[in-house]
Amino acid sequence: MKLNVAIVGATGLVGRTFVEILEQREFPVAELRLLASERSAGTELAFRGQKVAVQPLSEAAFEGVELALFSAGAEVSKRYAPAAVAAGATVIDNSSAFRMEEDVPLVVPEVNPEALGPEHKIIANPNCSTIQTVVAVKPLHDAARIKRMVVSTYQAVSGKGADAVQRLQRDCQRFLAGDRTFDPNQIAFNAVPHIDVFLPNGSTKEEMKMVQETRKILAEPALAVFATCVRVPVMNGHSCSVNLEFERALALEDAREILREAAGVVLMDEPDNGVYPTPLMVSGRDQVFVGRVREDPSVSHGLSLWVVADNLRKGAALNAVQIAERLISH
Repeated sequence: MKLNVAIVGATGLVGRTFVEILEQREFPVAELRLLASERSAGTELAFRGQKVAVQPLSEAAFEGVELALFSAGAEVSKRYAPAAVAAGATVIDNSSAFRMEEDVPLVVPEVNPEALGPEHKIIANPNCSTIQTVVAVKPLHDAARIKRMVVSTYQAVSGKGADAVQRLQRDCQRFLAGDRTFDPNQIAFNAVPHIDVFLPNGSTKEEMKMVQETRKILAEPALAVFATCVRVPVMNGHSCSVNLEFERALALEDAREILREAAGVVLMDEPDNGVYPTPLMVSGRDQVFVGRVREDPSVSHGLSLWVVADNLRKGAALNAVQIAERLISH
């Protein structure tokens, strides 16, 4: 079965990654329709040895589309996803627009595939840092039940888009050329604990996404979760320090064995030999990498993990394509 597939936001970093992954995974595409703003219309992207021209996004652009992959922001999704569904497409949306709606499944295929059903015409892709975190912690949760989770993220600039990547490059060049002009919000040679807007509770919207989405994906609405999200001067690949307190004991070696066997996880945990994941190492790879697995003696039944993944692939485009693959297989 081949599908007519549309990518909304095709010229952005995630949109281009969608194109790459559809080709790499030999997704059954009959027609690929690339959609973006009027400004990007006419741009050509390579797919299976041919050039595909980007078309302007409109409600009429979804005629004949069976699968629509959205990566253009929440406002675009809110406006155009219903039009795609009305045209007969199933929408997998990478924005935050529908994630917390009760009748919209929020899916990570390795974690909660049972949330998918044929009745769902809009499916939400979780936040990038949430995806890699839940892939790592779900098998441990199944073994010993998480009582409390504290996450600190170190997020690459690619998560903010191509303009942020270019700015990091420019600021690094400027600084290394001797210009020490300081911008407190610059990412180069800096760490900024501010991703998305601040909320009345003192957390950012990005931090609350992690809290709320983790609870929904794990089907644990009362789970104690706390997050701090920081932008760091890394081009690509998000890292998370995850501290877990379990309801019952989980031996360190048992935890390592569980992670070693977990779907979508690669355990790299030999710190004495310098073996642990880093964003530079995992960029371009599809799995979630876990290292620095250690006991936390400050709480009962505590463990800490270091979790790294490519935020453009598993944290965004790949996870959405895996959702689509599962829909096709069922």
